[in-house]
Amino acid sequence: MINITLKQLRYFDAVARELHFGRAAEACAVTQPALSMQIQELENNLGLTLLERTRSGVQLTRHGVEIAARAARILADTRELIEVAQHGDDVLSGELRLGVIPSVAPYLLPPVLPALRERFPGLQLAVRETQTHTLLQELVDGKIDVLLLALPVRHTDVETEVLFEDRFVLAMSAGREIPKQPCATPDFVSRERLLLLEEGHCLRDQALSYCQLNEVPKIDTFGASSLSTIVEMVAAGYGITLLPEISLGVETRGRSLNLMRFIAPEPSRTLGLAWRATSPRKPDFQELARMFREAGAKLSEAAAEQVPTVSDAKPAATG
Repeated sequence: MINITLKQLRYFDAVARELHFGRAAEACAVTQPALSMQIQELENNLGLTLLERTRSGVQLTRHGVEIAARAARILADTRELIEVAQHGDDVLSGELRLGVIPSVAPYLLPPVLPALRERFPGLQLAVRETQTHTLLQELVDGKIDVLLLALPVRHTDVETEVLFEDRFVLAMSAGREIPKQPCATPDFVSRERLLLLEEGHCLRDQALSYCQLNEVPKIDTFGASSLSTIVEMVAAGYGITLLPEISLGVETRGRSLNLMRFIAPEPSRTLGLAWRATSPRKPDFQELARMFREAGAKLSEAAAEQVPTVSDAKPAATG
């Protein structure tokens, strides 16, 4: 009779993630011999070799890759079962792991985090900020509970809810000659040096898609990991960029920029929440969605004052 324990799966999951027995043992707060013994028992029970020990660490075998994926799902389901028992009808209580993409976190979290602490003192929030592809994998693996990111998300195991549309604004140096037209166009952007986030950021892909620059082999762009770096370059006259509305209050502060709306239909991204379809915490996520919508509406109102949405608008100066 095969007898597999959650402890064995948890230890194996740690090794599969770390690919190192020492780091996995540290993550599980056990000694390395104790961890190794449990994994050896797992291999014996399954009759499979899951790990290949090497001088530099450890590698998953073909069977190990499959078992690691299934173990991650089992552990995620187990955590959700515990959450049902612990949280009951209490909204936003206990531990919640929130993943956020870098082009959203600095702008939507500051107005929401204090409100969360005030309204839900029993909530233990942990925030993980990284790129979309990493967050999605960690969500599916059960390492994160809910994501705040740009939609759509195409995954059969993930449910999403739209928050709001975040429009893009063209930003250029205040010392640069201003275009004669009242609103920016994709053609104007295509003739300029466009500064964008490095590859892997969805904001980069959205900007290139709007400007129809995806197929240009030698587009003159500058890669950076934060919008703040991009805006500093723009303010110094090294190029132009597209800024999300929600970022204007932070990124234009103290910087000399000209801002322009785009011609209709204006480029934008759809921000939303994503969670595992099997998660029992949908009421928590819906309350989070309400709070993020509230914050987004206020940021949009502030952006409308800074860059008027009218057909004859002139570039707005900041700084």
